[in-house]
Amino acid sequence: MAGGRPSKKPRLVRHTISTDSAAAHVHRHRIFALQQDGEFALRTSYLPANPLSISDLVTESPESGSHNNHFADPWNEAEFEPAQNEPTTIIMEEVIKAKRTRRSYLDELIRLEGRGGESQCRCGVLSAQFRCEDCFSVELACRYCIVQSHHHAPLHRIKQWKDDFFHTVSLMSLGLRVQLGHRPGEECNSRRAAYDDDFVVIDVHGIHEIKLDYCGCAHAPSRYKQLLRARWFPATTIDPRTAATFAVLQLFHLLSFESKVSAYEFYHSLTRRTDNVGTKPIRDRYSVFLRIVSEWRHLKVLKRSGRGHDPAGIKATQEGELAVLCPACPQPGKNLPEGWENAPQSERWLYGLFLAIDANFRLKRRLVSTDSKDPGLSRGWGYFVEEAKYKAHINMNSEVMQEKSTCVSHNAVNLADTKSSKGLAATGVGTVDCARHDMKLPNGVGDLQKGEKYLNMDYLVFSALVSFSQLTVFNFSYDIACQWHKKLWSRMPSLPLALHLDHSTKVINYFVPKFHLDAHIKPCQTKFSFNWTPWVGRTDGEAPERGWANINRVAASTKEMGPGARRDTLDDHFGDWNWKKISGFGRTMLRKIKEAVEAEKDHRAALQELEGSIKSSEMGAAAIAEWQNEVKAWEADRTKPNPFDSRIVGASHQSVSWVVSHYHFSEMTQPAVRLALAQQDARELEDGISLHTEVTPSVLISTAIDIEHAQRRLRVDADALGLHATDTQKANVVTRRNALQRRVEAWTSVQILYMPIVANLRATTLPHQHHPQNTGHDDSGLPSPKPDSGNAEDFPLLFPSDICGLTVCDPKLLETRVVTACRSHIRLRSQLLRFKAQNIRGQGANTRARKTVDTVEDRLAMSHAKYCRAHKALLALSTHVDHVGWQRSFQPLRKSDLRAMGDFGGQTQGTAIMSWIWLTHGVSANDSAGLQDALRVEWCKARARHNRWCEEIRLLMEEMRRVLAFLKWHIQWWEERATLRTFARAEETEGFVAYAKRQGAVRRALLMSFEDRWAGVPHG
Repeated sequence: MAGGRPSKKPRLVRHTISTDSAAAHVHRHRIFALQQDGEFALRTSYLPANPLSISDLVTESPESGSHNNHFADPWNEAEFEPAQNEPTTIIMEEVIKAKRTRRSYLDELIRLEGRGGESQCRCGVLSAQFRCEDCFSVELACRYCIVQSHHHAPLHRIKQWKDDFFHTVSLMSLGLRVQLGHRPGEECNSRRAAYDDDFVVIDVHGIHEIKLDYCGCAHAPSRYKQLLRARWFPATTIDPRTAATFAVLQLFHLLSFESKVSAYEFYHSLTRRTDNVGTKPIRDRYSVFLRIVSEWRHLKVLKRSGRGHDPAGIKATQEGELAVLCPACPQPGKNLPEGWENAPQSERWLYGLFLAIDANFRLKRRLVSTDSKDPGLSRGWGYFVEEAKYKAHINMNSEVMQEKSTCVSHNAVNLADTKSSKGLAATGVGTVDCARHDMKLPNGVGDLQKGEKYLNMDYLVFSALVSFSQLTVFNFSYDIACQWHKKLWSRMPSLPLALHLDHSTKVINYFVPKFHLDAHIKPCQTKFSFNWTPWVGRTDGEAPERGWANINRVAASTKEMGPGARRDTLDDHFGDWNWKKISGFGRTMLRKIKEAVEAEKDHRAALQELEGSIKSSEMGAAAIAEWQNEVKAWEADRTKPNPFDSRIVGASHQSVSWVVSHYHFSEMTQPAVRLALAQQDARELEDGISLHTEVTPSVLISTAIDIEHAQRRLRVDADALGLHATDTQKANVVTRRNALQRRVEAWTSVQILYMPIVANLRATTLPHQHHPQNTGHDDSGLPSPKPDSGNAEDFPLLFPSDICGLTVCDPKLLETRVVTACRSHIRLRSQLLRFKAQNIRGQGANTRARKTVDTVEDRLAMSHAKYCRAHKALLALSTHVDHVGWQRSFQPLRKSDLRAMGDFGGQTQGTAIMSWIWLTHGVSANDSAGLQDALRVEWCKARARHNRWCEEIRLLMEEMRRVLAFLKWHIQWWEERATLRTFARAEETEGFVAYAKRQGAVRRALLMSFEDRWAGVPHG
């Protein structure tokens, strides 16, 4: 099963058996299953060649109610059981046990504990006693043969047959000596034994004690070089007594990246692999292993960065040179087109750099060791800044107090000077990431001594900017950007001169990451929003957060390290994280561009639909032209009024009466809401809408809904009486029926005033089959009404939408009035809930507020029900109503559509599309100040969403081009380095050339892979 979780259900192996007779064609179906006793069972069935088509078997029945039937497997007996009268199994074989059983596996494992029936060595010796645990063959060998065959594998584990079972023995005890500097099996005439003739090798098979001889020939290399050429990493350069194999170092290196295993856990796993009982002493080389691992990490990153090919040597390494660069970010001289500096103003944003700043307080370091004792091997060459200069700057400005936040109480700002650092040398780390590709930047990481101070973060930001100083557009994302940016340039002079940036010629924007934005005050939520600012695409600014999920797992092991070892270890992990991001670009960028193209189409259609509904009135068309000028002016100059902010004074406290009517109150209160609702009915009476002094049309319909609900409840209770009901139960039903009958009679007397046709309909044309509640599909399971019974619960009420199918109906009554009522009640509910959350405190006040909200909810539910009935009637009369295209303006109304403007409906701010009820024609004709203000804000947001997706497509296309250009540059860079150094010996030159060509081949493979993946990229 390719991908995903394997199925737990028995799967089918299908075989077709053909015979000479066409009628005799059968299918043999074999089903394997694992029984409770652990044995495999086989069931074989023979079915006719075509008993039923697959489509017949999986077609969903209307009565089933299941939405998963189309996933059913008709050939899986665990899912499909044919009926008795359908074609079934012709021949059913008995369940038989398969050959592969749990017992057989266990027997084979135990059998390997013995000699396997063969005790003769291939040399002819009968008393073969030795077997290798790591060789492919399990045959026995004599002492001489086992030693001779392992000169090329001196670290294999050997067992000896003795006392009727195998004992662990070492090749050293059998007489094997490892000779370096010569071919396996050869001895050096001038061999030199290791120090004290005692040597320990750490390997993937365990920790081995061996006898080791160095080559003592005249031209033999030094001892540590002999070990390295055998792919053993020596612990020291002078008389080493311990080495680790390259294999075990490579294994630990990858495991530390993927599983975040610590060196302690890994080393002690090796000791258990050597002796899991603990009865044999094992040489303790843990501290030596730590030193070897640290050196291995450092040398590997030097090698991959091409420092070994530089004639100037390792000491000429520049700060940040060992970091893995982001190929999708603008890298001057590497992946930018010629003349990018002279690009027109409208195109410069494509060559801007997106930076994400954040701090992580899980990556602590305890107060152990010092920089003088553990300075580290990579001194500012990777992601961490150079420690000496960094701490000198911190110490010089440590007395500067940080200003307090004027936004919400940001702990990162206000508690930066008070954060506890007892027992800690570092309370965490600050980082600068590539905001669009989640990669750490060179010299963008540093320790935080006490909280997230501007003092630390400024140094890290400007250190990361050194290699990008040629760029002209910078976009900073920081969860406290609203405070951090205020005095940024006034703080810059305190930094070292090498970190200064000429910002006068730069375009610099500041943002708050999308997830953190809601924690800020309202002005910050628009001013620092990625969603509303142009030329940023769909960047979210949360890149560091995704990286923390990966690196936090090493916090437990790195917090006990010395300063240098910790920096080197984290540098190595950051480099691996960057490399994995690069190798996954082909997949991730293809997914992003596909999503962006589809999203742009959806938001373009949503914007066009919204503009069409607004432009349907003269006032709306004029408003859009004005809004366009406002938003363009704000995008060009942020000092202009922000079009994304509401301009209704006291918007959170205003009256909601403007939602229900055209009246406006200065402040929203609970009595004002109740007054507005009452005034709505009063205006209907004054306008002549009502034909009754006490019952308005809305009261008539709402009363009918209540009566209909009472009818349904009474039918259920009457049906539940059964044959043996008590007199009390019967009397209760009769009493309720009489009361309901009086309500129905009183209601029908008023109904005739508004709907005179109903009297004639009830008398002549309403047979049983046309009862309104008997039409359509009802899967509720409740008792159906019986119009001929004469009972009150079965009386047909005849709503307006019910009789539209039987008489002429004015379609205008079904259009804007009901939708407008829904919109009004939705906005009213939204404002009430917001007011309640912000201003109501105490149980009594909340209870009264909840009652008012419930009243609005009831009115919204009535409007919803009224619309649904009207929509149903329009569907029935669609061929008779002279109104083309009404289905687009009046779609089926679901509960999920009943949401206010600005309600995301479970989506994010940048991806949400407004509910269709706000897109119907006529919404812009309402001259309510509140509604027009809300429409302006929502239009600006819809326009911004569409623009961001358009920009995202352009950014992604440019980033994909930059990735390919960077890989081409890197291929050429490695080819040039292949011959930079010259050597006296040909084999040394060959190695350097081979490695450079291999690195070039790796980049060329990535280049070809990305080009193939992106060949059919949609451009929108």
